[in-house]
Amino acid sequence: MIKVFNHWFHRKTLAQVAVDLMFPVVCVMLAAMWIGRGGQPSLDKVSFYAVVFALTMIILNAWLGIYQRVHDRTRTETQARAVLSLYLAIPLAYLVFSVLAVAEVDRGFMLLSGLAALFATLVHRVHSAHSRTGSLLSHRVLVFGVGKEAENVGRVLRKSDPDIEIVGFYPSPTDTEIVVPAQVILSQAMSLSDTAHSLKVDEIIVAVRERRGGALPLRELLECKLSGVKVLDLASYFERALGQIRIDSLRVSWLIFGEGFRQSWRRASVKRLFDIVAASFLLLLSLPVMLVTAILIVLEDGFPVFYRQERVGLDGRLFKVIKFRSMRNDAESDGKPRWATADDDRVTRVGRFIRRVRIDELPQLYSVLTGDMSLVGPRPERPFFVDQLTRDIPFYAVRHSVKPGVTGWAQVSYHYGSTVDDSIQKLQYDLYYVKNHSLFLDLVILFQTVGVVLTGKGAR
Repeated sequence: MIKVFNHWFHRKTLAQVAVDLMFPVVCVMLAAMWIGRGGQPSLDKVSFYAVVFALTMIILNAWLGIYQRVHDRTRTETQARAVLSLYLAIPLAYLVFSVLAVAEVDRGFMLLSGLAALFATLVHRVHSAHSRTGSLLSHRVLVFGVGKEAENVGRVLRKSDPDIEIVGFYPSPTDTEIVVPAQVILSQAMSLSDTAHSLKVDEIIVAVRERRGGALPLRELLECKLSGVKVLDLASYFERALGQIRIDSLRVSWLIFGEGFRQSWRRASVKRLFDIVAASFLLLLSLPVMLVTAILIVLEDGFPVFYRQERVGLDGRLFKVIKFRSMRNDAESDGKPRWATADDDRVTRVGRFIRRVRIDELPQLYSVLTGDMSLVGPRPERPFFVDQLTRDIPFYAVRHSVKPGVTGWAQVSYHYGSTVDDSIQKLQYDLYYVKNHSLFLDLVILFQTVGVVLTGKGAR
């Protein structure tokens, strides 16, 4: 994993983006050289247009989820996304290379070269997304512990990263039960440091709950770290690998003494300025869409057009959130708050569509301008549910240390939640955002939000 402006990127993802940028450019350049009718100035122009094409396709593929590492898609679904990417690339490549201002270069040949390179990379992406074969980026990991925590880490490792090779589980003296299979438990005949060196381990994950009373071989762990082997605890591992801060591996001391969770006036000022500029631009851009939406709502179910509801914001303060009304007027006529569910019969036909493409969220841009919300942050919840979730879920109130957002890290990383268990999963993403939030992460989330809207992911 590589950290860029407080946000973790997987090394394989960055390598894929680099290849997808360079490979089409190289193929187009070789095609131009093969033709042999253009001089060096022509090659410079050809390379510029090739870079424009490659960058545009990288953006499109990212929106389509081609670079997403952790997903539950089948191979057929991944192939469908790749076919859609190639289908959209044809007019895009034609547009880019048709304006190529080099008369002596065969534009058609350039276009075919770029598409051939894109086709090759997409085939490789589909294969690698569902392949468990080794690669140059393979990573050897040793898990310290054999209990429930270690078994959980092993399961997540296998699911989230096919390039991870678990060399085994080293027993801890504090493990009260053995959960991992016996065949993957390493012998204690050698010390932890000697075992790590003999197995050429790249990383050790400490997966034990109890650490007091000599539970950890600190001297050996330090020796491993000094020799170049990374040593991570559970919370740090899940933060890096999944973009989560897991509740079951979290301690108050880690929140207090660890990095992150900093709120500074400089960060708040930059975020507020960005919110005002971006929200103003988006409001002006979306006015025609909002006007049509308002008319359709009135035609189907009458007034009111907007839906105002009390939500919990920064530091637990209450404010009124504004959305386009997507449910019937009598949706909660009994006065009892209820979670929205899949195929909710309270949702109107217009409401179902505007929820799918997130148009119902657009009026919240007004709340961004007034300062009650931010463009990016944890989604605000109703007081009734906040009281319930604060009682049931540890650290739930931490998410209120930043402004709620129109979109957020949990929204682009997890499907729509309608249960307490879903709230726990989303809180783990919200805690990651609270710990690592920056303008760069906000831009990443806004970029991924476009992909969520295009694919209809998580709509209710």
